[in-house]
Amino acid sequence: MRFKSRLLKPLANRIARSIDRWSAEAPAAQAQVFQNLIKKGSRTAFGQAHGFDKIKSHEAFRAQVPLRDYEALRPWVERIKQGERDVLWPGRPKYFAKTSGTTSGVKYIPLTRDSMPNHFGTARNALFNYYARTGKGDWLDGKVIFLSGSPELDTAGSIPAGRLSGIVNHEVPTWLRTNQLPSYPTNCIEDWEQKLEAIVTETIRQDLRLISGIPPWVQMYYERLLERSGRRFVKDIFPNFSMFVYGGVNFEPYRASLEALVGQRIDSVETYPASEGFIAFQDSQTEPGLLLNAASGIFFEFVPVAEIYNENPTRLALRDVELGVNYALIINNNAGLWGYNIGDTVEFVSRKPYRLIVTGRVKHFISAFGEHVIGKEVDAAVLAAAKVAGVGIVEFTVAPQVAPPEGGLPYHEWLVEFDRLPDDVERFAQLLDNEMVRQNIYYADLIRGSILRPLKITLLQRDAFRRYMKSEGKLGGQNKVPRLSNDRKIATALEPLRLFKKNIP
Repeated sequence: MRFKSRLLKPLANRIARSIDRWSAEAPAAQAQVFQNLIKKGSRTAFGQAHGFDKIKSHEAFRAQVPLRDYEALRPWVERIKQGERDVLWPGRPKYFAKTSGTTSGVKYIPLTRDSMPNHFGTARNALFNYYARTGKGDWLDGKVIFLSGSPELDTAGSIPAGRLSGIVNHEVPTWLRTNQLPSYPTNCIEDWEQKLEAIVTETIRQDLRLISGIPPWVQMYYERLLERSGRRFVKDIFPNFSMFVYGGVNFEPYRASLEALVGQRIDSVETYPASEGFIAFQDSQTEPGLLLNAASGIFFEFVPVAEIYNENPTRLALRDVELGVNYALIINNNAGLWGYNIGDTVEFVSRKPYRLIVTGRVKHFISAFGEHVIGKEVDAAVLAAAKVAGVGIVEFTVAPQVAPPEGGLPYHEWLVEFDRLPDDVERFAQLLDNEMVRQNIYYADLIRGSILRPLKITLLQRDAFRRYMKSEGKLGGQNKVPRLSNDRKIATALEPLRLFKKNIP
């Protein structure tokens, strides 16, 4: 253990003890966060318009503050952009995090000085907690790389604005900055393929110990490293590489491919950051799920997914959630988001402490026939089938085929890119369909009732998804391939990238 890891070990231990304290009493921590938010929010235009001075309980809050999406938030954001102060939160935001919405165009999510510790302190806490729990801190003594979006910022109403992953680069603490790669000029390259080449050039001879990024883009980085170096495994290039940090997608479908490239299993820490706030992080290497960030400036509400579009849906506080229920996640935070539906769905796997898994997106599902298949189910099914068949999946997406051009009953079409083809693709399709029947009772009923026929697989060419994402201007950074669509937009775009003309079976 070298100087920096020795120096920071007491801090890591203090952070782990703090996490133990608040996670043991998470509902009480949430109650305190709620009171603090209402107190400061009452000094804003939003708070005055919604009677915050009269709110003494969550029940009163639910009556005063409706759920909203970005379109409902937009008028308040426009007031901020026009220079008004104390609109959603006291003062003015420090940044706007820009995100792309499917219906709202570019969204500007406020980040305030009060909310910054949630975003950046939580990232630090997740890493230091890992150090304290495992004793593994050697990653602090070498280089670390964050595969992120460009840190170049523009302005929105005189407020700096950019992608969250780019804003992060402006807030890197001093203790980490000297270890961080790539360089600022390289990080500013917008074209992902050019940026990747520059990153490989800068890092290939460094003592890289921690890598952070979205799994499919990290895989591209590994592949280019091996091509450039002529080495067989990433571990041969970076012998001290010991930790992978990721978030935004389920790692398991990518694990086999990435570990094959590395040449060994690497410890990983999963995080759940969003522009709206840092939601949760992996606090244990042995227990499933991510620890809800209950004491960090966000008051969470949970709406059963089946009710999310109701006029008056059930809105639960943390103390009232149940295990195994799919909830839409609602944010109230110290950046001025109130009753804000971020579009994600989660399910709790533990209440002591409160750990959850991300099950998908409110709008990413298939329910062409009432089956409501969600991301968690397709991930679990494909992993189980791949394990039995002994194959790895590079990427996949699923879409309904309501009116098959070949005639017959409708079905779910799985568009799959394998790292190598199964020996028997028809058997793989049967395994996958059996798993989907097990995962989703509504799907099972539709299959048994001959409303749907069993799923069909479309094999895709090598790099099909990368080519698709590039054509959409979404190659690299924090972009992710949607696992599920309730229409055929993505399936149609992937049509020219089929490996064969016919589906299987």
